[in-house]
Amino acid sequence: QVQLVESGGGLVQPGGSLRLSCAASGRYFSIYAMGWYRQVPGKQRELVASITSSGSQNYADSVKGRFTISRDNAKNTVYLQMNSLKPEDTAVYYCRCSLNYWGQGTQVTVSS
Repeated sequence: QVQLVESGGGLVQPGGSLRLSCAASGRYFSIYAMGWYRQVPGKQRELVASITSSGSQNYADSVKGRFTISRDNAKNTVYLQMNSLKPEDTAVYYCRCSLNYWGQGTQVTVSS
C-alpha cells in the first residue's frame, strides 16, 4: 500500500502562484508514474499533469505553460508548481500514483 499526503493548497489571488507537494510512503516511489488531478463539485476529476518514472511530463491544455510537475525521488515527493493562477483553477487537487492510490486532496482557491 502507498500513502500519499498532499500539502501546499490555499487561497491565492488571480495571477499568483502556489506549489503543491505530495509525499509518498514506501521504498519504490522512483518507479511509479505520478499524476496531479483536480475536481470541482459536480464535475469529473480531471488530469492536470503527470510525470513518468523517467521524468517525462504531460499536461492538460488548460495548464500548459503555467503549471510544472516535477519529482524528487530522494524525498519521495512530487510537486506541482502553479503560476499565473486563474479563478477557473479553483478545485481540490489530488495526487495519484500509477498503482491507483490517491491522496486526500488539498483545496486551491483562486479569488480576489
